[in-house]
Amino acid sequence: MSQTKNFNLPDLGEGLPDATIVEWFVKEGDVIRLDEPLVSMETAKAVVEVPSPFSGKVLKLSGTAGDIIPTGSVLASFELDPNLPQRADGQDTGHSHGHAAPAAAPTPRPLPAAAAPVAAEAAKPAAAERDDAGTVVGAMQSSNAVHAEQALAVGGVKAVPAVRAMARKLGVDLSRVAATGTDGAVTMADVKQAAANGTAKLGAAPAPVAAAAYAAPAPAQVSAPVQSEARTPLSAAGKPMRTQPPGVVAKGQPEPLKGVRRNMARVMADAHSKVVPTTLNDDADIHAWLPGNDVTARLVRSIVVAAQKVPAMNAWFDGEALTRTLHAQVDIGIAVDTDDGLFVPALRNADMLDARGIREGVNRLREQVESRSIAASELSGYTISLSNFGMFAGRYATPVVVPPCVAIVGAGRARHQMTPVMGGVEAHKVIPLSVTFDHRAATGGEAARFLRAMMDDLALAS
Repeated sequence: MSQTKNFNLPDLGEGLPDATIVEWFVKEGDVIRLDEPLVSMETAKAVVEVPSPFSGKVLKLSGTAGDIIPTGSVLASFELDPNLPQRADGQDTGHSHGHAAPAAAPTPRPLPAAAAPVAAEAAKPAAAERDDAGTVVGAMQSSNAVHAEQALAVGGVKAVPAVRAMARKLGVDLSRVAATGTDGAVTMADVKQAAANGTAKLGAAPAPVAAAAYAAPAPAQVSAPVQSEARTPLSAAGKPMRTQPPGVVAKGQPEPLKGVRRNMARVMADAHSKVVPTTLNDDADIHAWLPGNDVTARLVRSIVVAAQKVPAMNAWFDGEALTRTLHAQVDIGIAVDTDDGLFVPALRNADMLDARGIREGVNRLREQVESRSIAASELSGYTISLSNFGMFAGRYATPVVVPPCVAIVGAGRARHQMTPVMGGVEAHKVIPLSVTFDHRAATGGEAARFLRAMMDDLALAS
C-alpha cells in the first residue's frame, strides 16, 4: 500500500509567518524526485527555491501563484514511490517538512491571489550543490548541502526564481525576451530592458506575418462606438456603480499585501506598539565643504563619530528584560526604498571604512537589494540606522525606530538659508537632520549630544 505524506511550508527566514507562491515547478500528477525544485516562494527578504522533501507523485498543491501560505500549513501532498530515493525519517534537513497530517487537524486555507493564477509547467532538473552550510538567498538547507538558486528551464526559458518574479510583476513574457545570461539564461537586466522597451508584453499578440498584409480589412467594426471603454460614475439607472466587480484587481479595491510590503506592515506596527519615540531636529551647516564630498559617506561618518562619543545611541534595548547592549562596532542599517517595499541592509563595520569604502559598500547593498540577491543575514543585526529621504524630498521627519535598535537618523533635502555671520549674513547650505530615539533607553541629553556631534563633524571641510 502506498504511503501519503504532507509537506508543510517551513520557516523560510527568521520567524517569518508566511510566504507567497511565485511559481510551481510541478503540477498535480507529476512525479518528482527528492531535492528536485518544487516551488519558488517569495518571503519578506528573498525569492526562495524550495526543494522537494520526498520522491513520488504529487497529489495536491495547496494554492496557486500569488497565494499567501502561512508557515506550518500544508504546501503539497505526495504519494511516496518506494522505488525512488527517500530521506530517512531521522535525517534532519533543518526544516519542518512534516508527516501525514492528522485527520482532525484543519488545514489553514491560503489567502486568495489578487490576480488570476498562471499555470506553471513541470520542470525538474537536479539542483546544484555547494558545501556552504550557511543561509543564502535563494537556497534551502537540505540534508548536508545547500541547493543554490539556479536558472531553471521552465517552458523552454531559463531564469532564476527572482527573475521570473520580476517578469511577472512587470508584465513581461519571458519567452519573448532576448537572453544575455550564462547558457542562455534570462537575467534581471534583460527583463527590465524588455519592460522599458515594451517588446515583450505579457499577453501581447505575436508579431504579424507577411500574409497579414493581404488580410481583408475589418468592416463596420472600425466605426462602431466602443461603449464599454467609456467611464461613468453612474449606472444605466442613474445610480452610483463600481468601476470593477468585486475580486478584480483595480485601484481603490483591497488586495492582500505580499512579501516585503507585508513584512514592513508588521514590523512598523510592532515598533509603534513597543517604542517610546522622541525626535530632535536641527540643521547641519555644510558651507565649508570642499568639492567632491559624498553626502551619504559624510552622513555615515558623522553617525560613526557621534556613536563613538555617545555609545547609548549605538545600542540595542530589550524592553521585556529591561537590558541594554552597547556596541563597540557601528553597523548602520541603510534604508533602501523599492517598489516592493522598504529594505534595510546593514553596512557592517562602518567605523572601519573610509569614504571610498562606504560608497562601495552602499552601492553593493543597493544593487543586491534591487536584484533581490541580498542575503537574509544582511538585512538584520545593525546597531543604528539611516534614512536619507532627502534625496527625494522633505526637510524633517519622525523616522521609526525598529527594536532592538535605540536610534535612527533621518537626513532631509539640502537647501540654502541665510546665516548670520560677523558683519552681516551669508547664504549657507545646510542639511536638515532628524534623530528619533527610544526614550526608554536613552535620555534627551544623550540624543542632543549625539546630534551635536553629527553636526560638528558635518561642518568640517572634508
